Amino acid sequence: MNRLPYAVLTGLIGAALLHIIIILSLPHFTGRDAFTRVKMLGPSHRFISLPDLSHARADTRADAGGLANVDPFLKVAVCHFDLTLAPIRLLAPAGPSFWSMAVYDQDSNEVFSMNDRTSVGGDLDALVASPVQVSQIRKAPGAALTQSIIVEHKGTTGYIVLRTMVPAPSFSAQASNFLDEAVCAPLTDD
Repeated sequence: MNRLPYAVLTGLIGAALLHIIIILSLPHFTGRDAFTRVKMLGPSHRFISLPDLSHARADTRADAGGLANVDPFLKVAVCHFDLTLAPIRLLAPAGPSFWSMAVYDQDSNEVFSMNDRTSVGGDLDALVASPVQVSQIRKAPGAALTQSIIVEHKGTTGYIVLRTMVPAPSFSAQASNFLDEAVCAPLTDD
């Protein structure tokens, strides 16, 4: 019977210590989520190619956010966006080989994905928009959007990851050109 108060006291002290440790360690983990790291790469509304570290030493840092392309058979670019003012238009010509695109919200939940096999003619032509923007687009669709895949994004911010396959070193320049030509920009009223 004398052990019960000691057990309760030990449990309360342990819980208090655990909470203090968690609270003190939070600053260490803040800002290490994928969205924050993508935002550290550069300005919004444009694809930024990740540095290729597939042949680099293990201790080489990619960039301030720690993002890098470590697969020698892929080239990767990311674009962070804000839908507050306008939907985001994603365009890219058919790639030299397989490509894939994924849209994530700011909590890194995948909202939508597609690849060259599921696109129209192998080209990337998509529009990321909020539910209100989607309803406005569907009421008065523009001629330029007839082939576009419309992706409804419930939040206002997020990021897009565009990957292309590099099956052999000879495809590397073509894959880089594909990512450099890809567009991630606000929709204009042209």
